[in-house]
Parts: sequence; C-alpha cells; structure tokens
Amino acid sequence: MPTKVTAVLSAALLAAALAACSGGGGEESSTSNEITVWTLEDLDARMAVQNAIVADFTKKTGIKVKLVGVGEDQFSQTLTAAAAADDLPDAIGALPLSSVREMEANELLDTETPGRIVDRLGRDTFSPRALELDTSGGKLLAVPSDGWAQLILYRKDLFEKAGLQPPDTYEALQAAAAKLNTGGVAGITLAVAQKDSFTAQSFEHVALANGCQLVDNSGNVTLDSPQCARAFEFYGNLARNYSVKGKQDVDSTRATYFSGKAAMTIWSSFILDELAGLRKDALPSCPECREDPEWLAKNTGVVTALKGPDGSAPAQYGEIVSWVVTRDAAKDPASTFVSYMMNEGYERWIGMAPEGKFPTRKGFDEKWDKLPAGVDSKKPLADVYPADVLTALRKSPDTFARWGIPQGQGKLVGATMGELPVPKAVSAVADGTLTPQAAAAQAKADVETIKRGIRQ
Repeated sequence: MPTKVTAVLSAALLAAALAACSGGGGEESSTSNEITVWTLEDLDARMAVQNAIVADFTKKTGIKVKLVGVGEDQFSQTLTAAAAADDLPDAIGALPLSSVREMEANELLDTETPGRIVDRLGRDTFSPRALELDTSGGKLLAVPSDGWAQLILYRKDLFEKAGLQPPDTYEALQAAAAKLNTGGVAGITLAVAQKDSFTAQSFEHVALANGCQLVDNSGNVTLDSPQCARAFEFYGNLARNYSVKGKQDVDSTRATYFSGKAAMTIWSSFILDELAGLRKDALPSCPECREDPEWLAKNTGVVTALKGPDGSAPAQYGEIVSWVVTRDAAKDPASTFVSYMMNEGYERWIGMAPEGKFPTRKGFDEKWDKLPAGVDSKKPLADVYPADVLTALRKSPDTFARWGIPQGQGKLVGATMGELPVPKAVSAVADGTLTPQAAAAQAKADVETIKRGIRQ
C-alpha cells in the first residue's frame, strides 16, 4: 500500500520481544482465557484504537488479549521465527492476501474456524469476492475484514468540457489521455519507476483489466501471453506519449495530479483524504485549491474497475486484509475475539482509516460514509465526495482481482513484490528500450527465476 508506514525492526529483536510478551499458541494457551494477537496495523494512532477495542472486548468477555504490533515489512521473518520457536500468536489481523497464502503454504493456519466465524456472522453479509480471494480448496483460510483499491482518478471538469466519457475502458482511457494532453497539462501521470512497488500495483491494475495473469492454474508463468503483451503496450504508450517525462513514482504522480498538471492518474484509495486537503504534508496545490482546499476533490471523478479489449469483465487491483486464526490457537477465545472485531468492534476498526478500509461486510455502508477520514484534519468522506463515488468505492471489493492469489501462488506474489521484475519491464517499455513483447518475455523469465528460488 503506497502510504503505509511500517516499523523497521530486526527480526531477531522483534522475535525476542514477542517471546517475552507472548503466552504462546501451544497447549498452555488452549486451556487459558488469554490470547496473543498480532496486528499489522502497527502505527501508534491505530494501536491506540485497537487497544481501546481490546479493553472493551476483555470487559465484555473476560478474555485477556496481548496485542502486539508487527511491521508489515517484518512479518515473514517474524512469523518464521515464531513458528520455529513454537510461539505463534492465536490470531493475526490486517494480513494481506499474499501473507495469508504464505501461512497456508507453511501449514500455519486453522482452516476450520474462519468458516464457522463467517457462518455465525452471516455469510451473505460478506463481499462474495473477498471470501473467494480468501478461499482455497473449498476452505476459507481467513476472515476478510476490509480492503483498499487502486483507482483511476480523472478531472471531471476537463472531461465534461472535452465531451469525454469516464475512462473505464482501454479505449476511453487512451482517447482521454490523447485529447487532454495539451496546454501544459499531461493526459495522465503514470508510475514507471522500476524500483517502486507502486509501479507494480499500477501496472497490475491495468493488466488485470485485459485478462493478463501472472500464472495459470498449474502455476506456469504466463506474462508473455497476448493479453499481457497488449497490457505492456498500452501502459507503455500512455507513459511514453501522454504522461510526465522521467521515472514517475508514487510521490511524483500524486504531486503532479495535485498541482493540476495532469488530467488523470492511477493511485490507491489512500489518496482520498489527501485529495480533500486533510493531510498537511500532502496538500493539493492547484491554482483553484488555494481558495478552496476541496476544489480538486470536488472536481475529481473515480473509476474503480477497468475493462481491456481482451478482458472478460471489468477488473481492478485491490488488497483485502483479513483475520487469521493460527493452527495451534486457543480456538474458542480466538474465534470469539475475531467475531467481536468483525461485529461490535468493526466500526472502530474501519474507522482507523476509512479511505483505505472499505468494509467487506454489508450493513456498515452508512456508518462508513460518516466515519471521519484524514490525518491533520478530520472529515467524513460523505462531506467531500458525492454519493455515487462513495457507492462505487464501497462496491469495489466485489471487482477486486489479484495476480497469483486464486492460483495459490501467494509466496511467489510476495517474492515478486520484493524483487520487482515487472516494474523493470514496464520502465523499459516506457523509455523505448524494449518492445512490449520483449518486455513481457523478460518479465516472464525473471519471474520464473524467482519462482525457482522459492522453497516449496
């Protein structure tokens, strides 16, 4: 996630800290009324919210919870150390899809309890797509709690003036970028930096729309498929001909759009509070924004799912984070806790950052609309964005797609986000050093090399 800040701790120190404060996930915890919970929502402000929820949970149930914040960038190492020491927590929250699959591959999950939790809360109250992304071999691996989305943001005022349709297809996006690339305004500002995971996320969003997949159902890398080659061609053409020159990244794309010098951008939903002027270190700077800090938000349209010519249906990149119960957990208290976090504690949970926590449970729509977003200033998204935008955002988890996750290749997905072979290929197409077909072949070869290096 582009704006996520994670703690940078050594795995050894963190493992030692966990060992000191953890009651363990083995026999002792199975008979106690105390559980250990890890959370990847480890920022201080979010830990404070979670500790308050935990206190209320303990008061209601009598179950004590040791809450431990773990940096997302340290999760794999910390998990490995805890598993080796037979010191797994009972439950883990805010776990990305690739990490859920990593735990599945290492047989660290309780794959019975999540299904029982969801059935108890009401399976029909969950996003079907979120449940699907958390399911493997007919078993629900985790309880999906919320999600954030990759979006296409566009200037409604410029589109209306030019008589353009919203950029929800390759054709419409291309036409808008070409027509609006004039007068000191770029048609689009697009990430192409080869060492930026944001480039990987932005390209995957575009590639999924065209039916391009990282692997097939047998795990074979398929980045050289015609669908992928066309996605490389489309993205490279946009970047080369209609975007800002240079190696644009997560920060520069936002800055360009905020300055009013681009008609479109691809960014995550974490931009929504910043776009509304609610974060001092990332304020819109367009000329109109000086008098009205919300001007750009009011004049920005949002496209969630995109459709390419080879895609069977509109799709978008999105991340679902989930609660898991570990294999050796104290099942009853862990199940009670996760159920509480998905019900009584749910509004406060998604309220930590509503712009990046779209509810995966129905029935919380109106509450989510009214939850205050922002950092330095707070305001409900409903006070800034029109109802149709909020509806599209809430529904977006139902169109989420991800490379490798449905095919059970979560470990490969995590490894590619570490080594970033696809952004390297994207960058080469954008600067003209590789053809789209050559870039697709290079990306495939690089991912195959990564795949061979992963311990099966």
